Amino acid sequence: MESIGTWWMWAGFASVVLVMLAIDLLVVGGGKEHKVSLKEAGLWSVVWVSVALLFAGALWWYLDGTAGREVANARALEFVTGYLIEKALAVDNVFVWLMLFSFFAVPSALQKRVLLFGVVGAIVLRTLMIFAGAWLITQFSWLLYVFGAFLLLTGVKMFVSAEHETDLNRNPLVRWLRGHMKISTEFHGQRFFVQREEGGRLVRYATPLFLALVLVEASDVIFAVDSIPAIFAITTDPFIVLTSNIFAILGLRAMYFLLADFAQRFSLLKFGLAAVLVFIGGKMMLVDVVHVPVGMSLGVVAALIGSSVWLSLRKERLEAVEAER
Repeated sequence: MESIGTWWMWAGFASVVLVMLAIDLLVVGGGKEHKVSLKEAGLWSVVWVSVALLFAGALWWYLDGTAGREVANARALEFVTGYLIEKALAVDNVFVWLMLFSFFAVPSALQKRVLLFGVVGAIVLRTLMIFAGAWLITQFSWLLYVFGAFLLLTGVKMFVSAEHETDLNRNPLVRWLRGHMKISTEFHGQRFFVQREEGGRLVRYATPLFLALVLVEASDVIFAVDSIPAIFAITTDPFIVLTSNIFAILGLRAMYFLLADFAQRFSLLKFGLAAVLVFIGGKMMLVDVVHVPVGMSLGVVAALIGSSVWLSLRKERLEAVEAER
């Protein structure tokens, strides 16, 4: 599959990701028991978005000098559009994390550690899935229509189930883990496993923190199946697909802590995300009939997400006024 990425561009991107993860781990203290404040989450959200935009600017500058202004504009716009789509779809992931942490009663100071492993696992998983998807599309171009149909159906399903609550006690993975592992009922700091003496021997127990980690990783597998086909609707260039996807993932933890206290205010956001999936799925299925420019796709996605946020806040205000009467 053709790509603008050269070996040194891939190496440069990998270096940026490793440096940012190292800063998160060593400087910010990502591995320590720490409750993330709203101010800290907001600051790091700005940092992650800024790094992604600087990368887009550097990409445009390089392509403008080597491939021409037209190519530079097109590739940079694809990156920004892909980044926005991945960032928007990641919001649903944040809602799921909130539900998981609430179900397992994970203390706020321990959530950052779980999400650290979750983000690193997501980076590895999505890298493998993106390269596999790019290869499959080169071999079987009709898969784009399959991806489109899948996204369309997923969007419709999200519309239908947007207000339904999930009972994690009935989750097959949770039931399997509880049936095949010894699990303690209390947390032990940041530890995923502890050992207890029973009958003169040490027995390993998983902590609730480990169950939360497994569910976080599993949720990303599910969301990757939605989000990766979505970005292939914008571009099939592996370099653009991977970089926009990974940059969106890198800011997931900060976005989680930023939205954690406000999630209930965005009650209609899931409908906006469902509309995004329906739009992208339809775009992929009609690719040979109707050509939708990347810029227009960016505008539609931004409008759908922005409208759902505005309607959510308006609904909250109207409910507050009604409650005061």
